[in-house]
Amino acid sequence: MTPRRVLIYHPDEADAYARLVRAPRGAVRLDVCFAPEQAAAPIAEAEILYAWKFPPDLLARAGHLRWIQAMGAGVERFLVRDLPSRVQITRATGMFGAWMAEYALGWCAWVTQRMDAFREAQRQRRWLALDPQPLHSRTLAVMGLGDIGLAVARAGAALGMRAIGVSRRGKKSRGLAAVYRPPALKRALGQADFAVVVLPLTAHTRGLIGEAELRAMKPTAWLVNIGRGPVIDERALLRALAGKWIAGAILDVFETEPLPPDHPLWAMPNVVVTPHISGPSVPAEIAPVFNDNLRRYLQGRRLRYLVDRARAY
Repeated sequence: MTPRRVLIYHPDEADAYARLVRAPRGAVRLDVCFAPEQAAAPIAEAEILYAWKFPPDLLARAGHLRWIQAMGAGVERFLVRDLPSRVQITRATGMFGAWMAEYALGWCAWVTQRMDAFREAQRQRRWLALDPQPLHSRTLAVMGLGDIGLAVARAGAALGMRAIGVSRRGKKSRGLAAVYRPPALKRALGQADFAVVVLPLTAHTRGLIGEAELRAMKPTAWLVNIGRGPVIDERALLRALAGKWIAGAILDVFETEPLPPDHPLWAMPNVVVTPHISGPSVPAEIAPVFNDNLRRYLQGRRLRYLVDRARAY
């Protein structure tokens, strides 16, 4: 039996992912690559691609490719014109919810506990008689109720927040006070003390949160984006932050990444910038998803967490 060619691509941890691959002896042959120039030749022979941020232009050379396993939840980099329709794409899921709930609620607590003010007072050796604000009883609105969004919403509810959400179907969900469909997005945002965006990037979500949506929010509300940068109209967001339409923003994702050093978001006092780290891909957490799907692939069975390429998620 000829081994199936598997290209493993990650700029920093490709070898760590490779060490965790489990398959019957002789069933697969691994090509482990850290850079585009290393992957240019193996991608032409690969049947399976197991990758994080694979260079999209190299997919045009993937003549034998049948399956892509993404090392993350987002798959927009793989949805390119040159990718044949025969190629199945699966995403990693089930491990990011806990990470991203901790990130989102941690920064919400940073706001209500006034941590920045107390740290600055400490640097000045100044006793600051300032009370924290409650996180419980505040309204947490989550845009996107997949497994990650639900984890965020339910973590907020567990802390005593009133959790609401927006999803494509508007289906009620345990632990949420209300769930709205996209036409009611402004209604949901208008109730939010903290609005957390966990939406994938698709043709329908690009620029979904623009000036009208930001103006619908309370001037005391904070916006947290842990989905994809282009879901929020960046120019409208800059105006909203400068004009105090909203209190501030916690941003982990951006239209351009890395965020350029001269970008105005860096210097805004009501903005927190983090470098796309809210849901880290950890090899040991991703490996069980890949190994399960690899067994299914070798046995000719249906893969789990298949991406609907028409919906882009």
